[in-house]
Amino acid sequence: METNAKWIDIETSDGTFGAYLSLPRGGKGPGIVLLQEIFGVNQHIRNVADQYAADGYVVLAPDLFWRQRARIELGYDGEEWKQAYALMQATDFAKAQQDVGATAKALRGLVGEARIASIGYCFGGRLSYHTAANGLVDAAIAYYGGGIQNALERAPEIKVPLLMHFGAADSHIPLAAVKSIAERFDSNEQVEIHVYDGAEHGFNCNHRGSYHQRAAAEAHGHSLIFLSENL
Repeated sequence: METNAKWIDIETSDGTFGAYLSLPRGGKGPGIVLLQEIFGVNQHIRNVADQYAADGYVVLAPDLFWRQRARIELGYDGEEWKQAYALMQATDFAKAQQDVGATAKALRGLVGEARIASIGYCFGGRLSYHTAANGLVDAAIAYYGGGIQNALERAPEIKVPLLMHFGAADSHIPLAAVKSIAERFDSNEQVEIHVYDGAEHGFNCNHRGSYHQRAAAEAHGHSLIFLSENL
């Protein structure tokens, strides 16, 4: 997979943080703000960024835990999972949204007149939902966004196309939560929801035991179609 990737700095009033930038071979295209899981901008998230760059997108993945520890990369089990969860719990979600806003602004500077979307996973999936509600992007995708069901009061604020992916066997997001989300957006034709049979939380991540190849492939296909229609 031939990509041109590097870390860049994004300046905010709170300080400067890093973001992983992956460019398509041609160097230009629509933009994607890629929002991490609780494990940092680790190898998997960088791989996802490179995959979307290979698909023709300019991808920027911000380090959302920089205030606690810059560029932390964690695994998915044992003590590292506990550390990742603690980092998420200690994160100021309002400040994380500000950081996504700064990232979106930087990305728009890179892509010019092209449109941009956000794509997030787990913690990043919830953030992608709020990014849509904040009007920062032209479209948004949320993979197993835990907590979206607790933020449905923001549903009227979402004016852009939104795609959500959930696993039917997700032990962190019960199907009742997915149903409540689906019911809330039932009258919004711009919102699309897919639920994948047999898929656990984190089904897109091939570094995790919960990886579900078929669900990941189908979700990526749905995401590419969604992006092509909306960017």
